Amino acid sequence: MFKTVQNQFNKTADLIDLNPNIRKILAITNNELIVHFPVKMDNGKVEIFTGYRVQHNNALGPYKGGLRYHPTVDVDAAKALAMWMTWKTSLAGLPYGGAKGGIQIDPRNYSLSELERITRRFTYALGENIGPEHDIPAPDVNTNAQTMAWIADTYMSTKSTSERSQNQHVVTGKPVGSGGLEGRDRATGFGVFLCIKLYFEARGETLEGKTFTVQGFGNVGYWASHFLVKEGAKLVSVQDAHATLFNSEGIDVESLFEHSKPRKGSIEGFSEAKEIDPEEFFGLACDILIPAALGNQITEDNAYKIQAKLIAEGANGPTNDEGESILLERGIPIIPDILCNSGGVIGSYFEWLQNRNGELWQLDEVMEKLEKKITQVFKNVAAEVDQRQVDWRTAAYIIAIARIEMAYVQRGIFP
Repeated sequence: MFKTVQNQFNKTADLIDLNPNIRKILAITNNELIVHFPVKMDNGKVEIFTGYRVQHNNALGPYKGGLRYHPTVDVDAAKALAMWMTWKTSLAGLPYGGAKGGIQIDPRNYSLSELERITRRFTYALGENIGPEHDIPAPDVNTNAQTMAWIADTYMSTKSTSERSQNQHVVTGKPVGSGGLEGRDRATGFGVFLCIKLYFEARGETLEGKTFTVQGFGNVGYWASHFLVKEGAKLVSVQDAHATLFNSEGIDVESLFEHSKPRKGSIEGFSEAKEIDPEEFFGLACDILIPAALGNQITEDNAYKIQAKLIAEGANGPTNDEGESILLERGIPIIPDILCNSGGVIGSYFEWLQNRNGELWQLDEVMEKLEKKITQVFKNVAAEVDQRQVDWRTAAYIIAIARIEMAYVQRGIFP
């Protein structure tokens, strides 16, 4: 993924003739933190865990980005994801920079009490490297509102009594009862849905009768599907790490969600759709394909199979350079991750503001603000596509990088 994000950056830097000094700064990360920490397991034994936090750039504001718990977490992955966060927050017009991190574990192998201790110890190990005005983590792959509540509580507990309430916004994506934002849970998936809706509306079409497939049925995959179906679209296939489901008549999103909940999110064994060979997934005929799982899923090995008319990237970096080249040559447009899944960080910004200002926002108000913001960002990118006659990712990168360049030009470089 790091190679992919570097190539994307260099392509755009060449295209806009980016200031060479600023190019040097943006090509590297500011800080890369690796922490090793011990945690006592339920059986009394101690295990050593490795955690990461990479801070790419903070020219526009505090670092912002998720924490994921997954076996693939390492420095290079975190560097790539942190850079993508920088572009994403810039594109969205938010006062944030980019960061990312996590722990190299498979959370399914640990009990809830072990995960709590791992999370709290990781937070303590990060120490002052995170903070509500410095670096603000959020949920990502295999982390959720509960994870964020543990981080917030641990971080706040390290502060003096009089300062604790001032640090509630050290993380976003918290439970509503612990300072979270109503609607934050669905913000990323809603953004994916809205970008797809706006794309077809610009072409004089609706979502009624459109077929779509989703890779990954976690938070993003579920909520994107939920909103698409409400607009008349039909889910025909879902793939996760355990199974690939297909039903040409349509898969009931809510039934599948209820099926997956007691199975730690797994869609395996769902009786209302047949399980097919995972290799068939990308070759299925559909109007919309939503990769909403992990990075590097659409590659030169499978891009030629894809029959979808539109790719909407719900995950971060799901398409590598070679895969994207094949898709664009075949005339299949891609709504890029830094636009398509930006609803999550926009929702996080709203939560951060809510905590910072001591306010409470209602769900209707949040969704209205979210729709307005994403719609404006989408239109900005669409205008750039038309003006420069480039693909959607290139257009999004041009806007994002140009905004950061302007910040450096105006402020100068210390000293």
